[in-house]
Amino acid sequence: MQGTVDGFTYGLVTPVAAFLMAALGAALGLRCTTRSLRTKRGGRAGWLALGSLSIGSGVWTMHFVAMTGFTVRETPVSYDKPLTFAGLAVAVVMIGIGIFIVGYRGATRMALITGGTITGLGIASMHYLGMAGMRVDARLAYDTPLVALSVVIAGCAATGALWAAVTLRGTLASLGASVLMAVAVTGMHYTGMAALNVHLHLPPTLPSDLADVLPAEMIGPMLVGPGCFLLLAALVLLFDPGAVTGGPARRDPRAGRRPQPSPEPARGTGRQDAGSLRRR
Repeated sequence: MQGTVDGFTYGLVTPVAAFLMAALGAALGLRCTTRSLRTKRGGRAGWLALGSLSIGSGVWTMHFVAMTGFTVRETPVSYDKPLTFAGLAVAVVMIGIGIFIVGYRGATRMALITGGTITGLGIASMHYLGMAGMRVDARLAYDTPLVALSVVIAGCAATGALWAAVTLRGTLASLGASVLMAVAVTGMHYTGMAALNVHLHLPPTLPSDLADVLPAEMIGPMLVGPGCFLLLAALVLLFDPGAVTGGPARRDPRAGRRPQPSPEPARGTGRQDAGSLRRR
C-alpha cells in the first residue's frame, strides 16, 4: 500500500528556514575558505577546519529543519540516533576534504572540480544517510534517475560555489557563492525527497529497540546545538578572526619595525648657528 507523503506540512515555513540555515553555513564556510587562501600555510588549516564545520553543520541543520515538515499520514516518523548523528560527521569530513583540496591547491581547474565533486558527494551522502536513519512503518524506495539528478545538482552547484568563493571578490560575489551553495543543498534535498516512495507495512510493526529511536518531536531541540555553533562561528569570523589562526585579530602595520634613527644635522650647521647667535 502506498503511503501518503507530505513534504510541506507547514507550508513554505520549513523550506525557507532550511534554505536560510544552509545559506548561513555556506556563507561562513566559504568565507573561511577565502581567508585561508590569504593566510600563511601555518594558519590555513584553522580556517579550513572552521569552514568545513560551518558548511557541514549548515547542511545537517538544513536537512532536519526541512524534515520537520515531512510526514507520512498513515504512520508516525522517528529517527535512528546513531545514523542521525553519523550524518553530521560524514558531512563535516567529506566537505572538509573538498575545501581542504581547494584551500591548499588554490583555484586551479583540477582542484575546483575535485573539491567540488567531493563536497557535493558529502552533501548527498549526508542526505541519504539521514533518510536511511528515518524510522517509519514502511519500506522506502527511490527513483534512481531522480537520485542521480540530486547528486549531480549537489556536485555542480558546490563546484560553482567554491569557484566563486576563491575567484571573485566583493560582497556581492560572496553573497552569490553562499546562495549557490544553499541552492545546492536545498535543491539536492527536495530532488531526493521527490525520488522517495513509501510502501506501508501491513500489519504495522514497531522498532526492536525504542532506546535508539529519536521521536520527530525532538528534532527541533536537537538543532539548537548546531544553530548555536553557526552563530558562534559567525561572531568569531566577524569580531576576532585571529582566534582561528592563533594570531592577533588586528595587527599594527608598524609593529616589529626597527626604530629609524633621526637624521643627523649637516656638518657645520651647529657652528654657523652659534656664530649667527654671537653676531646677534
